[in-house]
Amino acid sequence: MDESIKQPGLSYNRRRAVVWLLVSLVIVILDLWTKSLASAGLTLYRPEELTSWLNLTLAHNYGAAFSFLSDAGGWQRWLFTGLASVVTVVLIVWLFRLKVEEKLTAAALGLIIGGAVGNLVDRIMNGYVVDFIDVYYREWHWPAFNLADSAITGGVILLLLDALLQSLNEKKRGSG
Repeated sequence: MDESIKQPGLSYNRRRAVVWLLVSLVIVILDLWTKSLASAGLTLYRPEELTSWLNLTLAHNYGAAFSFLSDAGGWQRWLFTGLASVVTVVLIVWLFRLKVEEKLTAAALGLIIGGAVGNLVDRIMNGYVVDFIDVYYREWHWPAFNLADSAITGGVILLLLDALLQSLNEKKRGSG
């Protein structure tokens, strides 16, 4: 068989991966735009109440999720920058290698890549990630987050849902 003949669907997979990378780019743009609005319009650590359960509160996160290692002295900036860079490259490669039927996984990876790059840009440019969404109930506050964090969380939820659906389909095929 002639190696120069490409398999059908390969170019479709690449096009689909590029579409999800464009979705990632939109997430990055929206994330950085909302962070710039928050930085320009809010005072650091002073809550602005929107509803009885939602504040806008500008925060600078020098660590990772839930401010992990935020007080480590500065080296964590480069650790998290390197880690996010490597993970993003791995996710992009994974996205391009997906099969046509792996639509949910592609959507999940697009969300995670967009969120990871949004926070990565922040970390490189500022040395910290800008957070500003503060969800709370009475005195209990969820750690402040941003749109990039929301995209990553949504992507992880889609990956878990996809794994659950695959597991259920395998059980159905095994019992049927």
